[in-house]
Amino acid sequence: MGFARTWAVALVGLDGAMVEVEADIGQTLPAFSIVGLPDAALNEARERLRAAARNSGMPLSPRKLTVNLTPATLPKRGSLFDLAIVLSALQAAGDVPATGRSVFLAELGLDGALRPVRGILPAVMAAVRAGHERIVVCEANAAEAALVPGAQVAGFGCLAEVLVAAGADPAGLRRPAPRGPAPHVPAPDGTEPDSSERAAPDLADVAGQEDGRLALEIAAAGGHHLLMVGPPGSGKTMLAERLPGLLPDLEDDAAMEVTAVHSLGGAADRRTALIRRPPFEAPHHTVSSAALFGGGAGIPRPGAASRAHRGVLFLDEAPEFDRGVIDALRQPLESGRVTIDRSVASAVYPARFQLVLAANPCPCGRSGGRGADCTCTPRARRSYFGKLSGPLLDRVDLQIAVPKVSYAELAGGAGRGEPTVAVAARVARARGAQAERLRGLGLRTNAELGAGLLHGPLRPPRPVTAPLERAMDRGSLTARGHQRVLRVAWTLADLDGRDLPAVDDVDTALYFRSLVPA
Repeated sequence: MGFARTWAVALVGLDGAMVEVEADIGQTLPAFSIVGLPDAALNEARERLRAAARNSGMPLSPRKLTVNLTPATLPKRGSLFDLAIVLSALQAAGDVPATGRSVFLAELGLDGALRPVRGILPAVMAAVRAGHERIVVCEANAAEAALVPGAQVAGFGCLAEVLVAAGADPAGLRRPAPRGPAPHVPAPDGTEPDSSERAAPDLADVAGQEDGRLALEIAAAGGHHLLMVGPPGSGKTMLAERLPGLLPDLEDDAAMEVTAVHSLGGAADRRTALIRRPPFEAPHHTVSSAALFGGGAGIPRPGAASRAHRGVLFLDEAPEFDRGVIDALRQPLESGRVTIDRSVASAVYPARFQLVLAANPCPCGRSGGRGADCTCTPRARRSYFGKLSGPLLDRVDLQIAVPKVSYAELAGGAGRGEPTVAVAARVARARGAQAERLRGLGLRTNAELGAGLLHGPLRPPRPVTAPLERAMDRGSLTARGHQRVLRVAWTLADLDGRDLPAVDDVDTALYFRSLVPA
């Protein structure tokens, strides 16, 4: 009989590798085998693919059919190989002309209908990088696949349509009966694909909290991490939820990264545009390490930390999180990525997010102010807040106390604060100044400045850093804290439109690291 080859993509994290789908038809007894490290879902595809081809009017060869997925050492998982396997088998039998370097990415139903798959965006990106520009997908995935520059995308509804477009004889081909509109299915993480595009809540709704509002503006302008400590009902969650609204829209490369991550974990068949607004993730304090950082059987999927890439990861009631889970944030806070090792493969996901922590001052939450109503023992207070380790807090640039709101502030006696649009305009100007200063360094914000820059070209004059020297001599500031105070000082200068930080900027940055009660 014959031999043929088509192309597909295997995803390991966000990285995709081209896979040659080879089909060989032998002269021995009927059989259908798939080799090349397929997972259980891919092994189960054999009967599904035979039925799909038969119900489309072009059955697979009754002879022995061997499908090899090359490279054989790379794990293959999922149903996105279905269409490529059927096309290679039919080409080997001589029923369909060769399709060259076209890439096929779709799942097949028993009736021959093409169904969407997750991760189509990173798969198409990998194909285009490898020089495969012609991509065939399910029509429900076509809009998302077309977001990749340089991709020539063709979307089809069923196998028969693909065969006709490939040059097969249309006589005898059958299309599946039309189905009603697909039911609305939310993403597995519980979010809607377009939730990041919805209007953000307004900062003007927050009563009082002048320090909190200023810290939020600084965090947005420089990409800094933030810790808020205060009693229940003081507005910590309200402030955190308004941070994404202050951030500028994502640039093209960042938007592509964010959309690719969400494509792997969401209902990507409805994604028709890149995610332009920074995402916001707020996992519950009972979250597991796998849910926060990524996991699952075989090749792990991204977790909440990666879904918050280029956005905000908010951990409310931070001391209630498992100590080991929250301490594991230290590595992605430094590197901007999460590496998950499994026996079959290692997946690397981007995780450059802004961390926002909110905590009560004690287990009962009433020790703020005079603390007259607090029933917690000193040991209970130390144990509660001690769940946030020193090395983790040392990586948080802004640490503020959020006091109770007075009735006058709540009733609007002090007047409404600035709306989001006014603060976001200042943030955008500060981000523009950073982009100009950091041009050519591969950095976006002051929060990414390293020691080499802060002690080299971007080192402020000696008189400006004098407060930092005194703080380090007293032992109240670590070397890492020294670096982070300088980052915040640069952001304050950018907000004020100045070329260099001043002593007041350093003092303010130190102030925002000393408001949390010990």
